[in-house]
Amino acid sequence: MTPKLPPRPTLEHSQGATAAGTVDTHERHYTSGPLRWLLTTNHKEIGTLYLLFSLTMFFVGGIMAMLIRAELFQPGLQLIEPEFFNQMTTMHGLIMIFGAVMPGFVGLANWMIPLQIGAPDMALPRLNNFSFWLLPVAFLLLLSTMFMPGGGPNFGWTAYAPLSTTYAPPSTTFFILALHIAGISSILGAINIIATILNLRAPGMRLMDMPMFVWTWLITAFLLILVMPVLAGAITMLLLDINFGTSFFSAAGGGDPVLYQHLFWFFGHPEVYIMILPSFGIVSAIVPTFARKPLFGYASMVYATVAIALLSFLVWAHHMFSVGLPLAAELFFMYTTMLIAIPTGVKVFNWVTTLFRGSITFETPMLFALAFIVLFTIGGFSGLMLAIVPADFQYHDTYFVVAHFHYVLVPGAVFSIMAAAYYWLPKWTGHYPDERLGRWHFWLSVIGVNLLFFPMHFAGLAGMPRRIPDYALQFTDFNVAASLGGFLFGASQLLFVWVVIKCVRGGVKAPARAWEGAHDLEWSVPSPAPLHTFETPPKFQRQHH
Repeated sequence: MTPKLPPRPTLEHSQGATAAGTVDTHERHYTSGPLRWLLTTNHKEIGTLYLLFSLTMFFVGGIMAMLIRAELFQPGLQLIEPEFFNQMTTMHGLIMIFGAVMPGFVGLANWMIPLQIGAPDMALPRLNNFSFWLLPVAFLLLLSTMFMPGGGPNFGWTAYAPLSTTYAPPSTTFFILALHIAGISSILGAINIIATILNLRAPGMRLMDMPMFVWTWLITAFLLILVMPVLAGAITMLLLDINFGTSFFSAAGGGDPVLYQHLFWFFGHPEVYIMILPSFGIVSAIVPTFARKPLFGYASMVYATVAIALLSFLVWAHHMFSVGLPLAAELFFMYTTMLIAIPTGVKVFNWVTTLFRGSITFETPMLFALAFIVLFTIGGFSGLMLAIVPADFQYHDTYFVVAHFHYVLVPGAVFSIMAAAYYWLPKWTGHYPDERLGRWHFWLSVIGVNLLFFPMHFAGLAGMPRRIPDYALQFTDFNVAASLGGFLFGASQLLFVWVVIKCVRGGVKAPARAWEGAHDLEWSVPSPAPLHTFETPPKFQRQHH
């Protein structure tokens, strides 16, 4: 039986740049200088700003990770005080999640969604500018807490009460303000993405004609709007407990610290999917391109994404099995957590089936996409292990958990952002990235990431707790391997920066359709994409297979 394939877009005409000097309705053109970047409302320039910000934060968070791994290279206290170590673990988590991964995906959304749906720009261009510039303010504020009396936040990125209320440094109030500002940025960005996708699609493009990247972002944007206010409420309650004498999370005043965990993870678990759903969209664009086959099971991919998003709201307490939940609750959260494996498995099956009998080539974007499928699946398997309540009692708060979520977020979210960069760089710059350097970057990253995180599974199973600056002698070998892997992975990212710089400066010229198997709408405009595209909406025509 031949699988039903999604429609492949063609264009009656493609609209490139308008005549030089044309001024559109929402933007005054500053040809150069800081004002142009400060006031720009063009989706491509704002997308570029997001991506540069994400890359910067990736290195800031990465330097913190290197400090953590340097301290853990040997047992005993080596380089930094335990107090500073706690600040590093907290800031590393916050910066990587809210500063690197999420802005990276929002940057890709800004750049690519209008191109993929035939829109002239984002629906709310000025709001787009505002939501970006909130981010540097938020992260400068967050980083400034480390120079305040008592140092920066030192209670883990989850900010569990009472660690973040009774025992926290005075700078915690500024940490809460920084998170609020970053959260507002996320909500505004999500509103803009939803408005763009629902209102600005090319004539004739139905929802089920959209590329998977657009679909995954539409669902992610709804998740953001639903869960960011929950985080805002939880950290506002922290603020009130710290400064205004309330007792939401203080048992002494009639509150309950476990309430904070419920609120935080009701935000935190959908947040995990906010950081991985766009990855699914990226891989669903890259695998068909380099397998030279349409994506297998397009409709099932869309429904699986919706199912994952809905189920993500029903599993939050699997982070809390050890707090003393009733047995019925433990069983409910265990089974719903296992249930998420089904739509995720559908996705992995569809990617593998797309590869089956394809005419596959292994350019750098495809290498990162294939590594994503294999390594993300490993992260998923360890997630299933953590879903089993009695087993989770053993794994909880050990390095096994650290290994699990890093396998999901580094070879998952980070590799997919890198795959997207290699895939779309020809469209952004007009040049192909250096294939030889790209492969070096890929192999060093894959070796580094596995050497870094795989031993953590064994350290955790042997009982090594997380978030400690010192450890017993029996964990030394695991930590030496992990630290060496961390330094290798960190250093290899400098190669990525060099590839990007080289690509921006020149290289092999890319045609409009830079990759032979690529058929989405963005490949119909010239490379590099002109500042203004689709000022006359393209007519989208379905091709039936």
